[in-house]
Amino acid sequence: MTWIDKYIKGDKVVWLVVLLLAILSILAVYSSIVTLAYKYKDGDTLYYLFKHVIILVVGFGLMILAHNLNYKYYSRISQIAILLSVPLLLLTLITGANINDASRWLVIPVINQTFQTSDLAKLALIMYLARLLYKKQDNIKDFKSAFVPIMLPVLLVCGLILPANFSTAAMLFTTSLILLYIGRVSLKHIFSLIGIGVVSFLILILLSASVPGLLPRVDTWRTRIETFTQGGDSDSNYQADQAKIAIATCKKGSLPIGKGPGGSTQRNFLPHPYSDFIYAIIIEEYGLLGGVLVIVLYLILFYRGIKIAQKAERSFGTFLAIGLSFSLVFQAMINMAVAVNLFPVTGQPLPLVSMGGTSIWFTCLAIGILLSVSKKEVDSSTKNVNVAA
Repeated sequence: MTWIDKYIKGDKVVWLVVLLLAILSILAVYSSIVTLAYKYKDGDTLYYLFKHVIILVVGFGLMILAHNLNYKYYSRISQIAILLSVPLLLLTLITGANINDASRWLVIPVINQTFQTSDLAKLALIMYLARLLYKKQDNIKDFKSAFVPIMLPVLLVCGLILPANFSTAAMLFTTSLILLYIGRVSLKHIFSLIGIGVVSFLILILLSASVPGLLPRVDTWRTRIETFTQGGDSDSNYQADQAKIAIATCKKGSLPIGKGPGGSTQRNFLPHPYSDFIYAIIIEEYGLLGGVLVIVLYLILFYRGIKIAQKAERSFGTFLAIGLSFSLVFQAMINMAVAVNLFPVTGQPLPLVSMGGTSIWFTCLAIGILLSVSKKEVDSSTKNVNVAA
């Protein structure tokens, strides 16, 4: 048995996809942090590169720890996580660091690292929903004993995320609906939850209109949607325009093969090329092949997540695998759709590729839990082979 077989268990394809995305992340981030380095570190790009590599290494460490823990324990952990998430989301709304009229971050003392509480809440809610769906399967069609206990945490967590981060709340709400459908919750109950969500959102919009300045993010949402659907002046559509230029200039001659690693010019003009719009930089430098490769890697991750779910020995593992893999890949597709101007600007990072801090760590934890489900299946298969022998 090699050290890889000893310490790196679970679905090897998932491990390979994660490794390839991490390598691509290092290359793309190093290429796209030039303006950031000149603005804050006198052009020292190595500072941000080393910081990003350290964050990835810590993330891989968290992934290894998470995948070595039996996934059944995450049922209990989800209860603690959801109880922590709700007060932290409230605290963030009240006292969180405000950037662009959005209170999304708390600052972790000592290390002075910003922490987006919605990342914890997203992971906690998916785990908790998987637990509830598993526990309520015997009476899953009942409104009072099954649907109400499932509905309340979804509305509470998404509702607390919504005022500062519409895109995260919408993606988490969609993921929750997918889990409810797979968990055999009655369709009429699911549609009622959708109705409650829509009404709650409309109330928020009306509240913002009646009390100007109460929810400044609502104006941002409206502007982004109007700019996307109707167009706008060069200033309001600046991000999307610069991303389209990056994609359009990926040709060498008549072939869309990219400008090569480090060859991007739009990194000097595109806001946040190292996070929100890193996919546009990848296409600019690596061409159509690079862009397609990223999509394929995420699709492989989702496919393996479905296979892991199908083989899970308990329905808790099934719900966990589907929820986590869908959430990660759904976020990736939204980020890439924004970069190619198929979707309004959302501010969602590309999982495991965009430069980040705690967001990468929570992504790694999610993948680690997915690998834990797959590892249990691999261990069970091995035992069955040994018994047969």
